[in-house]
Amino acid sequence: MGRPLRLGAVVAQFRDRWHSLPDSRKPNNNTQYSVGDAALSAFAVFFMQSPSFLAYQRDMNKHKGNNNARTLFKIEQIPSDNQTRNLLDPIAPQQFEREFEWVHAGLKESGTLEGFRDYGNTFLIALDGLTYFSSQKLHCPSCLTREDSRGTTHYYHSAITPVIVKPNSPHVLPLMAEFIVPQDGHEKQDCERAAAKRWLASHSPQFAPQSVTYLGDDLYANHPVCEAIAHTYQQYFVCVAKPDSHPALYEWLAMLEQAGAVECLRERRWNGTFAEVWTHRWAAELPLRAGDDALRVNWLELTLTREETGEALYHNTWVTNHAVSAATVGALAKVGRTRWKIENESNNTLKRNGYHLEHNFGHGDLHLSNVLFALNLLAFLVHTAQHLVNEPYRLLRTTLSVRLTFFNDLRALTRYMLFDSWDALFRFMLEGLEIAIPPGLFFSD
Repeated sequence: MGRPLRLGAVVAQFRDRWHSLPDSRKPNNNTQYSVGDAALSAFAVFFMQSPSFLAYQRDMNKHKGNNNARTLFKIEQIPSDNQTRNLLDPIAPQQFEREFEWVHAGLKESGTLEGFRDYGNTFLIALDGLTYFSSQKLHCPSCLTREDSRGTTHYYHSAITPVIVKPNSPHVLPLMAEFIVPQDGHEKQDCERAAAKRWLASHSPQFAPQSVTYLGDDLYANHPVCEAIAHTYQQYFVCVAKPDSHPALYEWLAMLEQAGAVECLRERRWNGTFAEVWTHRWAAELPLRAGDDALRVNWLELTLTREETGEALYHNTWVTNHAVSAATVGALAKVGRTRWKIENESNNTLKRNGYHLEHNFGHGDLHLSNVLFALNLLAFLVHTAQHLVNEPYRLLRTTLSVRLTFFNDLRALTRYMLFDSWDALFRFMLEGLEIAIPPGLFFSD
């Protein structure tokens, strides 16, 4: 594909795909705006982290006869915000799944994806649910509902947002979300666990057997989910397992403790300020639930205490189908703790670092809220991919180490100046910052 993840190539790929998106409008010779331009417009807003980006480009077009929405995002005609919403509302969010796959394929081709392999040469995929819209008035057929203690109905949107994570890496790689929506033919309201099983059924087959370790909280340490991961999809899991939700497992563990069959490893570590005691315990072949047909799992625990005072600093327990021993328990506990990256590096970034995930960009009557969520998540993935494979982009982000500064500069420059390509924009920024451009730095969309 030849540098497929350069921004110019990414936008070109999206343009080609999105101009074939289904159009619910009746054929009309007076049609001015395409569905593809609407999708590119929404993506541009999320990528630039600027709700006003399109308005600025309309103004620029009036004065200069051209604009950055056209040169950078290949938008032929910029629809109004309402037109964008109306055009995207009938489209199912799954229409954008192939773009996530295409970006990940580019990361694989560049060799970057291999760097995310971790324990047992597997990819660590963290699963978690995320609510990104809530209202007492606005709602659509895709909304979930709940009643509070006063009987008030709340409408909300949620999704499973899987990400590839790696210990000690600041980057996470979002995969296509699975939306928690009312399911046809089901009386019960959809839930996170059911959505997770749908995601696994749809996406696990794309990974080779024994190449993924799925990470989840206590909700995922569930017999059907873990059994599907281990047996149906032939993968691994490391999930939090709490005593209250796993009585059979902890009854068995109590018997093993009485028999002295729970192994323990303690070590002292200096954290730079004071000494910590790390205590790992583990046991093998415990039933995940009651019943003779229960899936057998391995259990491990990590407790951190302050050596001087005995103060508890951290405690957690997990179940896994990885083999646990004195040689592996520390690494597996580290894998289990890496699940928090889905909160810290993914969900919190989307909510607080410019993507405004919980902002209501438009709700619509059918799928709009979920479509905009998918495009926002895709923008996050593309930015991450750029940081990993695009040399000029990475150099700018490294130099402008404060994230907000980079985006403020990007927004200001594209508001007042016209650039004919992303590389022209990045070269201008590098030269303006008087950054020495390394010999051989690749520039070409």
